[in-house]
Amino acid sequence: MMILSGDPPRSRVLTLLLVVIILALAATPFLFPGAKALNVAAKICVFAALVASYDLLLGYTGSVSFAHTMFYGIGSYAIAIALYGMGPNWAAVATGIVTGLPLAALLALAIGLFSLRVAAIFFAMITLAVASAFQVLASQLSWLTGGEDGRSFQLPELLRPGSVLISKSLFGFEINGRILTYYLVFAISGLMILALLRVVNSPFGRVLQAIRENRFRAEALGFRTVFHLTYANCLAALVAASAGILNALWLRYAGPDTSLSFSIMLDILLMVVIGGMGTIYGAIIGATIFILAQNYLQSLMGVASKAAGEAGLPLLPGLLHPDRWLLWLGLLFIASVYFFPTGVVGRLRKAGGGKSAGGPH
Repeated sequence: MMILSGDPPRSRVLTLLLVVIILALAATPFLFPGAKALNVAAKICVFAALVASYDLLLGYTGSVSFAHTMFYGIGSYAIAIALYGMGPNWAAVATGIVTGLPLAALLALAIGLFSLRVAAIFFAMITLAVASAFQVLASQLSWLTGGEDGRSFQLPELLRPGSVLISKSLFGFEINGRILTYYLVFAISGLMILALLRVVNSPFGRVLQAIRENRFRAEALGFRTVFHLTYANCLAALVAASAGILNALWLRYAGPDTSLSFSIMLDILLMVVIGGMGTIYGAIIGATIFILAQNYLQSLMGVASKAAGEAGLPLLPGLLHPDRWLLWLGLLFIASVYFFPTGVVGRLRKAGGGKSAGGPH
């Protein structure tokens, strides 16, 4: 279990659920043909890493940040601007990475040093103000970012859908550049989640949990709380920017709606709550449940509404109409919070006799 940093899932049901999700994501290009299934799987991979990075702040330090989408957007725009300006080559990819990641880390360092010395509410307000200013700036600098239209770009030839790596006549299935891009997203997202799992189970992660439980006591014990909180903020920003790079590479586009929208921040918060705060595994569960519901709940409601109408049941066809999918998504979220107050992972760990989410792992 060293790959899991000594923190395996402490519930058979949770272990089985995680294994099913990971195997399904790994086999999506072959089990679920079609562009939509592959897009949903790629989004789950990206958001699992993004939510895990946010949980490093919210779940392990208790810090509420509204700037996470800003770091996510920095990664997206950095790779998009580089590929748009330099052309579809690997030098542009490298330029986007070495520009976006340090920029995200430096901004996180500046925000942390200037705001983490004060009360948590001021940190949340400062991050909200900085994120809003960055969103406005990205919209105004149309010569660089494309403004409201964003930036579309081409990928290096190896990652393009038209590049066939393994012919269908050879093994019965085709591996092209699109599928290679998906596995790149899948592998890097998995590595980032494993790295975060290592962080939270290290002595550094224990200090973060001590700060979350009682910051004054942690300071009295001699821990430099501002340093640890700022370092955690920088790590979370790096992972968020990396997730933004992966998302832009997958979409071949970066824009305000896909990279900087405040609705993305709300989605992240919902995924953290659904999966469970203070557990990296909760990011995988929360992202999977939320994104599957977001993409397939409307279709399932359409089928249910049609079946209820054909059966002659009163009221149900209207209640289950696909246009009401957001209402049912909200009700599902409220129900999940009511029945799973510590998140899905927290409840499963308790059922399996393990430690609950949010406690020491």
